[in-house]
Amino acid sequence: MDSSSTLLPLPEQDAAALVAVVAGRLLKKGWMLSTAESCTGGLIAAACTELAGSSAWFERGFITYSNAAKTELLGVAAALIDANGAVSEPVARAMAAGAIARSAPSRAAIAVTGIAGPTGGTAEKPVGTVWFGWSVDGQIRTERRRFDGDRATVRAATVHYALQTLVELLGE
Repeated sequence: MDSSSTLLPLPEQDAAALVAVVAGRLLKKGWMLSTAESCTGGLIAAACTELAGSSAWFERGFITYSNAAKTELLGVAAALIDANGAVSEPVARAMAAGAIARSAPSRAAIAVTGIAGPTGGTAEKPVGTVWFGWSVDGQIRTERRRFDGDRATVRAATVHYALQTLVELLGE
């Protein structure tokens, strides 16, 4: 899915509230979560592990900021990155798949790759562009979003959206 709309973080639930819901749903299913993060540099994993007892449902986080890290830690093909760029649907999909493949027993994963700014954007991929990948019980969903704001705002919005969407994908 591709959404190029500009979004701001939704105020109705902060990251801690979303993590609590994610935790409850993962615990109910008996599943573990892993993250594969580029532009957020581990902020999603940090939000998850801020909750006491997270070791019962959080397996691990991969911080794969460089292209080499994506390849070495997650198995993302260098040719895929070369052909599409690190901030792309195929790379987000491969990151999510790699997080699952390299973190058994995880059954859920969040992957994010984007341009938080203030530099690095292009006409095709402006600052604030983020590709998401979620793997839930063998099914991968990808989505592109663009967030307005400074680097901190883009990163916070990315964490929020990643968690909010995972809540939806996990269901009740």
